[in-house]
Amino acid sequence: MLLLCSALTLLQAAPILTARLDSPRARTKPTRQNILAERDTFRESYSPINRDIYPSAAVTASSSAITLVSIVATTLQTSDSLGTATTQPTPPSTPSSTAVSTGSDTNPSTQPTMAPTATAPDIFATPISTDAPPASFTVQRDHPVPRKGIRGPAPISTNKFYANFFLKNQTTPAYVHPYTLTWARGQGTSSSWGMAISHTEANQLVFGDASPDTGAAKYFLNPVGIHSMTLSAAELGPNAALTSDNLSSHSANANLHPDSRAQPLITFPLVQGMGFVTAVYRGGTPVIETGVFFKTVTKSIRGPKQGMTKYTFYLEDNKVWHVYAYSARGDPFDLTVVNNKMAKAAQPFDGIVQIAKDSGNGAETIIDAASGSYPVGVILSGSAATSIGTYKFTFQKGGFTNVKLLMYALPHHVECFDSETNKSISAARLQTTTKGMAMGVVADSWTMVEPNMPIGMGFAPWDRVQGEKKVLQHLAINAIMPVAVNEASQDVDAQSNQNSMYFSGKALAKFAGISLTAKELLKNASLSENVRVKLEAAFGRFVENKQQFPLYYDAAWGGLVSSATYLTGNDGEDFGNTYYNDHHFHYGYFIYAAAIIGYLNPDWLKNRTNVDFVNSLVRDVANPSPLDKHFPVFRNFDWYHGHSWAHGLYETADGKDQESSSEDAMHAYAIKMWGKTVGDGNMEARGNLMLAIIARSLNRYYLYQDGNDIQPEKFVGNRVAGILFENKCDHTTYFGANIEYIQGIHMIPLLPSTKLTRPDKFVKQEWDTYFSNGRADRVVGGWKGILYANLATVDPRTAWNFFTQKNFDPSWLDGGASLTWYMAYCAGEFGPTSPFSSPLLLRKYLARGNLTIL
Repeated sequence: MLLLCSALTLLQAAPILTARLDSPRARTKPTRQNILAERDTFRESYSPINRDIYPSAAVTASSSAITLVSIVATTLQTSDSLGTATTQPTPPSTPSSTAVSTGSDTNPSTQPTMAPTATAPDIFATPISTDAPPASFTVQRDHPVPRKGIRGPAPISTNKFYANFFLKNQTTPAYVHPYTLTWARGQGTSSSWGMAISHTEANQLVFGDASPDTGAAKYFLNPVGIHSMTLSAAELGPNAALTSDNLSSHSANANLHPDSRAQPLITFPLVQGMGFVTAVYRGGTPVIETGVFFKTVTKSIRGPKQGMTKYTFYLEDNKVWHVYAYSARGDPFDLTVVNNKMAKAAQPFDGIVQIAKDSGNGAETIIDAASGSYPVGVILSGSAATSIGTYKFTFQKGGFTNVKLLMYALPHHVECFDSETNKSISAARLQTTTKGMAMGVVADSWTMVEPNMPIGMGFAPWDRVQGEKKVLQHLAINAIMPVAVNEASQDVDAQSNQNSMYFSGKALAKFAGISLTAKELLKNASLSENVRVKLEAAFGRFVENKQQFPLYYDAAWGGLVSSATYLTGNDGEDFGNTYYNDHHFHYGYFIYAAAIIGYLNPDWLKNRTNVDFVNSLVRDVANPSPLDKHFPVFRNFDWYHGHSWAHGLYETADGKDQESSSEDAMHAYAIKMWGKTVGDGNMEARGNLMLAIIARSLNRYYLYQDGNDIQPEKFVGNRVAGILFENKCDHTTYFGANIEYIQGIHMIPLLPSTKLTRPDKFVKQEWDTYFSNGRADRVVGGWKGILYANLATVDPRTAWNFFTQKNFDPSWLDGGASLTWYMAYCAGEFGPTSPFSSPLLLRKYLARGNLTIL
């Protein structure tokens, strides 16, 4: 290996760090850009650009390299585990409209039908509806956020990893995992006009100060602004533009143009988990730049495949990156190293250029073998058989069709791979920003199996072992009944008639729970009906879309949004609902309430107006099929990450985020129960599968028991993530830094699904860390009730004592919670240790004044 002529020093730019969030005092999410942590940073720009379908490329040698380039005589072969060495590969197919994906998310499969309620062979194949949203929603043709550089019609996914490419200045990163991509736009350490690529290791994490209570770091983040490698073209300059197209739930295309009127010179197919960053050149002159500086550049005499050129770049930070090029028409790809920041091809190039980071441990052989093939989209399919749920990613490919893809799987994927997919795990692995170590998988599809979907979970208290707990002791019923009567007399209409879909939905869900509890657990049908009638009337305001801020159907992006920002000009109204923030939280409460109404009164479902309204909310947050042209596929839930993203159309340097993991679970539970209520077996199965996946992912990435080895050891002592971003975790909230806020936002609401997603061991450890020994009693307001409701999942006796004390203060109840449900949940959880099961225990409770007997 020849070294670069001039000695290069390690001059990696100082990483841009993120400060902790400055949390406002009230639970409001004004604009995300105002609340998100400030960065001492320049922002890497992204300009959206349309992508044309482009053929794969072959590579020939170019003009002589200057002396800074070293030529290495190395023959590279593919490993046996990936197939025999290929010296005469089938020429890569020219990416056509098939090879360069349209980004379809689902595709009918031939898997057998299975589920608790009748399902299709593929539970994702059939749309909920293809009809236009109900006429009660005013159609808005514009939106406060412009669709910057987007090529293609609505619906457009608003909460996905690539959104920074079409927001604001388009200068903030897209977190594709494991790589981070940024349109450099002439800025930053590389000063490139191309796409900057970075990847951070665990030893580069930046940690906040240690908490004085737990010793855990208050946050951890990955530095931004590092341009390890950039893929650009000599023709790109100050007039360059970025467009995006084929925007689906797992993939998108980003295109770089010399100017806004020109055709794209480079297209980057972006797919979550991609093993290479692939650039499809259409006549641009390739330029490879760095902000970290080249130390050594080598060229392999023989590439890993016929017609393929390989370079290896050794950077001053001691990281190694491999570059592969291929042109189907035989264009040469000979680089001249101009200086320690730039290598340039001698002439325009039609073909593919790929970059991958070498993680060591034999990864180079695996990367070589997978070069030439790249993903362009994902087809999601799945099935349900009793409690066993299966979901599959089938990757659509470009480039060498006979070469298997290298894709990186997250820990929760690997845990539930089926046996065939498990065989495809390789030695390649790369750290992710907030999801631990990703494993390289060499396969064109992955199949994941969730063996314990909660199919037996209904509306009553539930756990994995005993199932539903629908029978309460008679004395418990007597104790709860006066509370239920009192709460049933409250004004449902007044409590739900708010200027917020979030708070309105919580109020409706509260009274739905009271009605359900009265009928199913207290066995009082008349009381249940009394509440339900008022609930139906209050719900009817929203069905008719006559609430304070009616919903609009936004035709620009494709979704149901609050009219609040349109009417007030404040983009933070209702937590940013108009900007697609938190839709699964807001609408999840409505869906849950509707599921109970329909369950208690099947006649309510005969009115199609009611069903269409609720289905429209489900379609907005969890449309399963691209055949529904009115809503994007799975706006919130991310099937790659295993949880949802709450963050809508706000640019942020740390990517998408989500605060309340428990409300994420609530929305999946609500969809499951609405599907069950209306007899939609596919929807019910999707809800069950989402719940099972959420339970798995939350307990890896959000909720931390002792021994969690995925998140940084310095951080797991916090017990919860706080706010989980794509690029950082911050143990705080958007509305304050009180510990009951930070932990409690991951507890609400208390539902049958709570014990699925929040295991007993975790709840006990969290309680001991923050709330035991009387510390919970020092909490004020509704958060005190939330803490004790959470405790009921592991210690119902203590929780019962709290909720039945003589001096119970109603202010200890959150606005979306009822004492009726909390007491019924405690009584259901008592099981064989019920305090009502023996006269002695009963006398003790009566002596304490904890129990009112009618």
